[in-house]
Amino acid sequence: MIMKNINQKIVRWMPVAGVAACLVPTVGEAQEKPNVVIILADDMGYGDVSSFNPLARTQTPHIDRLASQGLNFRDAHAGGAVSIPSRYGLLTGRYFFRAPAKDSYWGYLPPLIDNGRETIGSVMQKAGYTTACVGKWHLGVEWQRKDPSQPQILNRQTLGYTNTDFSKPVLNGPNEMGFDYSFILPASLDMPPYVFLRNGQAIDADIVLTADLYPTALDRTVYAWDRKHARNEEDIYWDRGVWWRNGEMSRSFKVEDCLDHIVDEGISFIENHVAGQPDKPFMLYLPLTGLHTPWMPNDDFKGTSAMGTYGNFIGQIDDVVARVNRVLSRLGIEENTIVIFASDNGSAWEEEDTQLYGHASSGPWRGQKGDAWEGGHRVPFLVKWPAKIQGGQTYDNTVSLIDLLATFADMNHISLNDQDAEDSFSLYPVLTGQQKEAVRNHLIYISSSGNLAITAGE
Repeated sequence: MIMKNINQKIVRWMPVAGVAACLVPTVGEAQEKPNVVIILADDMGYGDVSSFNPLARTQTPHIDRLASQGLNFRDAHAGGAVSIPSRYGLLTGRYFFRAPAKDSYWGYLPPLIDNGRETIGSVMQKAGYTTACVGKWHLGVEWQRKDPSQPQILNRQTLGYTNTDFSKPVLNGPNEMGFDYSFILPASLDMPPYVFLRNGQAIDADIVLTADLYPTALDRTVYAWDRKHARNEEDIYWDRGVWWRNGEMSRSFKVEDCLDHIVDEGISFIENHVAGQPDKPFMLYLPLTGLHTPWMPNDDFKGTSAMGTYGNFIGQIDDVVARVNRVLSRLGIEENTIVIFASDNGSAWEEEDTQLYGHASSGPWRGQKGDAWEGGHRVPFLVKWPAKIQGGQTYDNTVSLIDLLATFADMNHISLNDQDAEDSFSLYPVLTGQQKEAVRNHLIYISSSGNLAITAGE
């Protein structure tokens, strides 16, 4: 086992009676705890944030403002170069190669986090927080079947309708993984099923197929390299980056409105919590569906960037940061709220995109999403906490999104056993200005093909 750095300051479980009672804070303590909002962009490259990339053709003024107000981690990495390993690491503080291998298929994959394993949600619950997960989950749930004697996926070649009973609640989802409230899309926005689940129950169980509601192509469609991902005739492909797979979809679900719906739901959670429990801290994990395909910015951002659809969509992601900060300010809780912005991995930006638009989405780093190279997992990572962090600071040592769990445990004096978060190192001393040196001396990450890489020092 890789030994933890002593600077983590994480207290281990001690087998004495009454330990659990010590984990429940008093009201006075809860009032002093910072709220936490984690905004996780999807497939946003290091070089897409204009304050991180002086040569960027994309513009992110609101993310840049967050950077000027907080702490910039310039050598930050996701736990993997694609969604699932990255999200597993962020939530559990563990490398994904430690997780048992499980069969998976788009949004129908089974739960990847073992029951009883600590997550950022469960740690914050023990610290007295109300916790919420709103957005893209992509870590599996246990779907119930119409016919338990038959497999869930009846035909993996054409997919179509499955044996999933959407009228029944899912099991072992976010609510069982440490989140008091959940509103999720099961996987990426180009992967069926296209169904919102609120606390495990489908909002709309009237299921149709995507191709029943959307044309598979438009009159202006010109195929680009990413057409290879939409393999079946029923899959939707409208343009470079604007495609999604055919499959089961709630009749009321609108692909083009998905991102706005998620952000609206996240903001409503904040507003409702502050109105109902003003003395209790909250943590909102807000994993977005963009910049992942399909690139479908709303009408407010169409035509706003010289970078075309991709640049327009970045504008909408940037606006999410502005919307969150506005509501925190309006509610009077901005000062003692930690706002974290990061991306789950590098961007899906091919060399031909770089040549066409003159924009390096990975910044100066080699590679892109899926790669073991730096561009696959090096991500923008910003933390604003006005009560504790002086704005415009930079931290150049290596960190990982996997480090969030140990950080929250350290911040709240929560103990962890040796089987949980064994790869997570606390950044709390860095956030509070107590430590400038490195908190970890190595980092392991995984590519989409399962290759492992390790970095240490230079």
